[in-house]
Amino acid sequence: MLDDSFSLLSRMEVTELDEALRGELARRCRWQGWESRHMSASQAAELIRDGMTVGMSGFTRAGEAKALPLALVEKARREPFAITLMTGASLGNDLDGQMADAHMLARRMPFQVDPVLRRAINAGEVMFMDQHLSETVELLRNHQLSDMDVAVVEASAITTDGGIVPTTSVGNSASYAILADKVIIELNLESPAALEGLHDIYIPQMRPSRQPIPVVAPDSRIGTPYIPIDPARIAAIVLTRGKDSPSTCTPPDEDTRRMADHLVELLKQEVTLGRLTPALLPLQAGIGSMANAVMSGLKEGPFEHLTMYSEVLQDSTFDLLDAGKLDFASGSSITVTEERGRTLWKDLERYRDRLILRPQELSNHPGIVRRLGVIAVNTALEFDIYGNVNSTHVCGTRMMNGIGGSGDFARNAQLSVFITKSLAKGGDISSVVPFVSHVDHTEHDVDILVTEHGLADLRGLAPRERAVLVIENCADPRYRPALRAYFEEACRRGGHTPHCLEQALSWHREVEVHGNMRALCTGGRITDPDRFPCARLRIPGCPSHSHGIAGGGDHRWCTSASRDRRRHTSHHRGGA
Repeated sequence: MLDDSFSLLSRMEVTELDEALRGELARRCRWQGWESRHMSASQAAELIRDGMTVGMSGFTRAGEAKALPLALVEKARREPFAITLMTGASLGNDLDGQMADAHMLARRMPFQVDPVLRRAINAGEVMFMDQHLSETVELLRNHQLSDMDVAVVEASAITTDGGIVPTTSVGNSASYAILADKVIIELNLESPAALEGLHDIYIPQMRPSRQPIPVVAPDSRIGTPYIPIDPARIAAIVLTRGKDSPSTCTPPDEDTRRMADHLVELLKQEVTLGRLTPALLPLQAGIGSMANAVMSGLKEGPFEHLTMYSEVLQDSTFDLLDAGKLDFASGSSITVTEERGRTLWKDLERYRDRLILRPQELSNHPGIVRRLGVIAVNTALEFDIYGNVNSTHVCGTRMMNGIGGSGDFARNAQLSVFITKSLAKGGDISSVVPFVSHVDHTEHDVDILVTEHGLADLRGLAPRERAVLVIENCADPRYRPALRAYFEEACRRGGHTPHCLEQALSWHREVEVHGNMRALCTGGRITDPDRFPCARLRIPGCPSHSHGIAGGGDHRWCTSASRDRRRHTSHHRGGA
């Protein structure tokens, strides 16, 4: 492993300058004092010691420092030490995994996606603080977290007065660089030169004298195109070359296309009802294949002059820009697939006047999200029949990635949408359950749930009304009988939000013990009543009723008031 990290470091670090690189360096590094701070990544790594709190650039595998982390891995394998590591979000180039494998991470926040680090977190070897992405620097700024010793920031240029021009992400880099005692800059000579001018760096004032943040539209520019810092705190400049890890998003499949169709139909009906215009409101899409694919599907809808106020600008952003559907996009990072990157990075100049990259405390700022009326589309691991969403923990205990920015948007969006495929692991697991095993987003923050089978519009509905829509419109048909049985028995027992407490997490218990939930369905029939008391209930077939988008059903446990309410709103609810 040491040889591997050394090999990667040698490829990432620029140690010799030919004539072309000297010319590129002169164009990018305009601060006269840079040579006195120039050092190798290994030399810079000596500035970081055991017990320190270190902030690194990087947001969703974009714009991370690439050489210094590898030098730290080498150092940790020679001389064991551990740090608290704070970033914007996830790091690329397997850096989180390599640092975890070197046992140099004592604490990590606020987000990650690496499988090696994930195993260390779930084994209790790394203390992971899962945070709303808008909150990290606010806590740091107000000394509610340990003061930052060193910030490590990737730059595409350094201004004449020592200002840092970030690369493909801003994330928390600006605040880390401003708040840290020392700053290490990695100047990436291969980052696209067209990135300069794309950023908008604004830092909110300290409380209690803070003024309103004057972002009133996605294209509002309110700051500087670089991170202003005192150059006296620049402790090292490391010259690097290297690319971000490409996004691992997969192309749309039949399920994600159906989800996009359901969402497009909902938005069309919102326009028809006068709640939205054909330009909708600013869009946000969470990171990942499903949200990216669903957002790309909007280009097939009758919408024009769209805007985006998001955290990550993914392939779907550029699909919509290229289709002439999207006028402007604001984010905190650009993370694209290898295929999209082949054309984007050499042609970035073409998009420059339609993009902004901001600090994540602004891209995810709850007040701005609410002011703009964002339409937020995020991905769930699972959701329950009442609309609670689990975004982070498998079976309630094992961390996947983190809540990321989904909570920043879900609570404050005009429309808060969560999407997921109804099944996981080839049908072994239902993503729609009686009660989620971990709650990241309560029913109060969720407006719309979407799977490939349909859409449940939960706005204005009581828990018992929500449950019927979620079961009939979103759950996979093979798991619907078990969900109906659970809900009927819970309603017999009563309550505003009916539950059978001894059964509420039995579905997850099946996964823990047997590796799947298939005992709850066999050819659409519930099995093993001894293990599942609710299975003893017999639920007669129910006549199907039209619910607008894709059909649906009415059920004998629903009160007449519930039926009347669903008929009244049937023009924008659906299932299949």
